[in-house]
Parts: sequence; structure tokens; C-alpha cells
Amino acid sequence: MKRLLTISILLFGLTFTSFAQNKTAVLGDGSAKLIKVYPTPASAAINFDFQRGFDKSFYLQLYNFMGKKVYEVKTNAPHYNLPLVDFFRGIYVYQLRDKSGKILQSGKFQVVK
Repeated sequence: MKRLLTISILLFGLTFTSFAQNKTAVLGDGSAKLIKVYPTPASAAINFDFQRGFDKSFYLQLYNFMGKKVYEVKTNAPHYNLPLVDFFRGIYVYQLRDKSGKILQSGKFQVVK
């Protein structure tokens, strides 16, 4: 049983590590970053600033450490402020997706309370 638990933890760790890697799609104009996330770590709110190439059809999705989607919003402005009242302390992964669901950029941020 202990061996099975160790294998499960190792597999989960590899899966989460792969999931949380920063990924960035390169736009046609050669720019790399679409989104700037700050402050990190955050305690009260986190800011998402959308850079060159901003399109209102982008979706911002947030996942907790276990990989469960905890928040999703369709972006409608070049800046988005997310209050962290309903978020627990921990590491979160964000994904910026286009309207077809393709991941354009992902990364992580930390919530400390």
C-alpha cells in the first residue's frame, strides 16, 4: 500500500509540474508575453494586465493546486483585478485561452493570507 501511495504521489507531482509550466504562444508580430500578473505573492487581489495582441475573445482560467478550475472570466478590458476573498492560501495556475480553447499563455501565482 505504501509503495502504491508513493507511486501515486510521484505521478501526480509529474502531472502537476507539467501542467504548471509557463507556456507562452508567440504572436505573429514576434511578441511573446500577452499577460503580466502581479503582485506575486498576493494577499488581497491579483492584477492581470493584457499586453499587445489583446483580444476581447480571450478567456482567463484559474486552477487550484489540485488542478480543479476555480475561476473563469472572458476578458473585456486591458486590465483585470481579481479580489482574492474566496481564494485559499496556495499556488494557482492561470491559463489565457483564445476563443477556440487554445492555450496562449499559462503561469502560476501564489496567494498568501
